[in-house]
Amino acid sequence: MVRLEHIAKRDDTGAPIISDVSLTLEAGGFCFLTGVSGAGKTMLLRLITLAERPTHGTLTLFETDTATLDRDARAALRRRIGMVFQDLRLIDSLSAGDNVALPLRIAGASEPEVRDNVAELLAWVGLAGRADTPTATLSGGERRRVAIARAIVRRPELLIADEPAGSGSDETAHLMVRIFEQINRLGTTVLIATDDIAFAGRFAHPRFHLDRGVLLDAGAAAAQ
Repeated sequence: MVRLEHIAKRDDTGAPIISDVSLTLEAGGFCFLTGVSGAGKTMLLRLITLAERPTHGTLTLFETDTATLDRDARAALRRRIGMVFQDLRLIDSLSAGDNVALPLRIAGASEPEVRDNVAELLAWVGLAGRADTPTATLSGGERRRVAIARAIVRRPELLIADEPAGSGSDETAHLMVRIFEQINRLGTTVLIATDDIAFAGRFAHPRFHLDRGVLLDAGAAAAQ
């Protein structure tokens, strides 16, 4: 589903952010991407989601070489990806339901379809009956569940989460992973980025580890 071959990314000064990264995410897989803050995790996610272009290397997404795609073709691939951002990017002036509904409305879905999907997804993440709740009044954990529901409302083939537990409790972090595991069992490929290497090690999922933009194997991550 995702293949990076010798991917590199430099900043505007020419300094390396990502260096010669090669990895493959198989369809239906569930992986963690670990690394301390500043290791390059967010940039690698931006490359995979086509928000950035690599300086060097080949990125294949859904069996498509992304190097020569025009803007419309890149947008079409991005629509097959769900993203839970580190800062969530919820709109506090909207209700929880309207935040979840936003991708559907942008896509031109009918209001009955929007209502049915929003109700189903909010119930699925444990927020049944909360569609009309102002987003600004939700707790941190509830906001994260709204962000997950919004990311999967269009049934993406690939779901990427950047520090989905944030600075929440250990219980919240476990809940987030369990929700992602349920999504994965339905066939969605999942990639979670986190700087908590020990936490990722509690789950029986493969790990990629970044160290200053260089990809290490899971054994090296576990040893740190």
